Amino acid sequence: MENVMRKLVGANMDIDLTSRAEDVQWRQDECPWNADENTIEHKCAVKNTAICKYFCGIKGLDTVLCSYPRENKA
Repeated sequence: MENVMRKLVGANMDIDLTSRAEDVQWRQDECPWNADENTIEHKCAVKNTAICKYFCGIKGLDTVLCSYPRENKA
């Protein structure tokens, strides 16, 4: 059977890099914006609410593409 990958528009997701290391069992990088401001306030995407101005997408299963500190103009 042929593998088919589709690009589906309009996903409604929660994406963040704010978990404490002891709360997840995988490696998670820190959001650079949160690191600069010493907070965990900023999220990549908040379901039904907003998408971060630095969010550029997702690569693979769990890699966030981020343009911080330059705003994503795409």
